[in-house]
Order: sequence, then structure tokens, then C-alpha cells
Amino acid sequence: MLTRLYLHGPASRFDLMRATGLSSATVSNVVTDLVAEGLVAEAGLLDSDGGRPRTLLEVRPGYAQVAGVDIGETHVQVGLFDWTLDTVATATYPMDEGRPDPAVLAELVRAGIEEVTAKAGVDPAALLGVGVGVPGAVLPDGSVHAPTFGWSGAPFDALLRPHVAAPLHLDNCARTLGQAEMWRGAGRGAQRAIVALLASGVGAAVATGSPGGVTSTTSEWGHTVVEAGGAACRCGSRGCLEAYIGADAILEHYQAIAGEAELAGAGTEARIAALVAEAAEPGPAADTVSWAAEYLGIGIGNLINLLSPDRVILSGWVSAAMGPTMLPAVRDAMRRHTLDYMAGGTVLELGRLGPEAVALGAATLPVHELLTSGGR
Repeated sequence: MLTRLYLHGPASRFDLMRATGLSSATVSNVVTDLVAEGLVAEAGLLDSDGGRPRTLLEVRPGYAQVAGVDIGETHVQVGLFDWTLDTVATATYPMDEGRPDPAVLAELVRAGIEEVTAKAGVDPAALLGVGVGVPGAVLPDGSVHAPTFGWSGAPFDALLRPHVAAPLHLDNCARTLGQAEMWRGAGRGAQRAIVALLASGVGAAVATGSPGGVTSTTSEWGHTVVEAGGAACRCGSRGCLEAYIGADAILEHYQAIAGEAELAGAGTEARIAALVAEAAEPGPAADTVSWAAEYLGIGIGNLINLLSPDRVILSGWVSAAMGPTMLPAVRDAMRRHTLDYMAGGTVLELGRLGPEAVALGAATLPVHELLTSGGR
């Protein structure tokens, strides 16, 4: 019942009876408990045909606050959110690109939690939890395997826990982003959505919706091969999709055809923004955007042919920066590389969660745990 209210919005007791199959007495008892515990509140009346108005129920945003952490390759971002995942405060710390020290990143996370909770006047120990999204696999012991960082079993969980007073949750950032897009973004209402995270690295989550909630699993989409013996990838293989549509790969391609011309700005994100601005006119930047769009369309076509999703969502900061410019070309390439009868059943669109998307995705981790426990 709590998940139904959280994911689908206000509902009456009668709506909850129909959605859950529970009796009127059971629904009434559970609602009474949820209201008493501050998780749910009454939200006005709904007119009914020929009968008494029904009282609507909704989750209370102020029940708790959660923190979400985006461990990116260009920055660490910490967001503070209310329980319904509206943004309360954010803090972003640029970081040296390359192979960061896990201890240094753990210190940035600590500083970020301290900053956002201070802005909101919240006790860090009173948070419902802290979710952390990392660009790699989180092993059962809390260590992280992140090849793009050069981490192999880095004890990131152990480094964070002494500095986090609230319950701590770690997971792959693409998976948590997929969950967030299904809950609050472009994936709402989809039966099966693929959420692609485009940044310095490339990942994807396969998210499946159902009346009871959302299941999101990650895939190493960025390391599927799109060209045999092609460009070298950071994973050690060749021809991986990431070697064509990752931010660094896009910038390297531009430099190869632009010669001595340099993009304005320091750092990967600033140079991608400059590339997009220059792509408004014919030249190396526009050619680079077309080149990346073709490979992205090939990668999406492969996903559609394999998994037949009803929606593909492009998220992450590279999608936000380049998506509006390249989306028509990506759609064209996607159609050319997808079986005709499957292409018509898939919608391609950009994510809707804004610059805090990955941090918001991480914040779904403690919320999901509360939902699956029925608010306990």
C-alpha cells in the first residue's frame, strides 16, 4: 500500500482496496498505522458518482530526508532530498580526472554531506539514509570494482562508514539512475525501459515496472563491441561502444579531425559544452556530433533488437549536454540498425531528472529499502 501511494500518487482507501485486493478493514487498519507514524497524510476529498466524497491519501514529503551521492569521473555531487525526492540542497566538488584515490573521494563525500545538511539545518544522523552511486560493481563485502577508476576491490564502503552517521547504501550508479527515471522521470509508466548513462564512461540499466514497484538491473552496455578490432577502450579491449560515445572518446575524435584547433574551457565537461556550441555551424564539431550519434544509434539498435524495450532514455551529463543537438541523428541511426517490427514499439527520449539525476538515483536506495519493508 505504501509503495502504491509512493509510486502512483494520491489514492483513496477504495483505490487501495482495488489495487491490493485487501479487505476494507485491513486497508483501514494499515492506513491508520501509516498516518500515525507520519508516513502518510490525508490530501483532500475526491468526488464520487452518487456517493459520499472519498478522502485521498498521499505520502508526506516531510516524513524524512535522504542524501544521494554521485561519484562521477569529473566530480562528486551530494544532494539532499525530501522523502519524495524533491531537491533540498546540493553540493558539487570538481575532482582530478583519471584514477582517483578512494580515500580522497570518501573525504569529499563526507564534506558534501556536512555541507548539504548544514544548509538545510538537518542533523546528518537523522537522515533516513545515504545512498552512493559508483561507476562500477559493488561486491558483497562493500568493496568496489571500477575499471575506469583503476579500482579492483577498493574498500570504499569501509572508508565511508566512519564518516556517515546514517544508514549507508552503495550500488552501481546506472542501476540507481534507472530506478529514479522509472519513479520520477521519463520512465514513468513504462513496462520495460532501458536507461543509458552517458558520461565519461557509458553504462545502462534495464528497468522493469509492475504494479508493485520497479526492478532495475545493470548491464555493461558500454563494453559491448560495435567494431571488431576498433578503437582501444579503457577496459583493455578494442571496439567497445564506450570508445566511441564516452566523453573522452568524443573529444579525442574532434581533436583528430580539427588538428591544432582547441576547444575552449578546462576539463571534460567544459570542453563538451564548447563542442556542442561549435556544432551549430558546419565543421569538425558538427562532424564529431554526427559521428558520435551514429555509434550511439548503433548501440541503441543493438539493445532494442536484444531486449525489445518500450522506452530508451538517454541520461547522464553527456546526454544532457549533447542530447538536444544529436537526438534527431541518433533516432535516424537507431531506426536503420533496428529490425523494423521492433523499432516501432520503442520510444527514444532524453532523461528528465536534471543535473542531480545520478545523485537523485542514489537517494532512491534508502527510500526503496523503506518501501520494501512496508515503512518499518
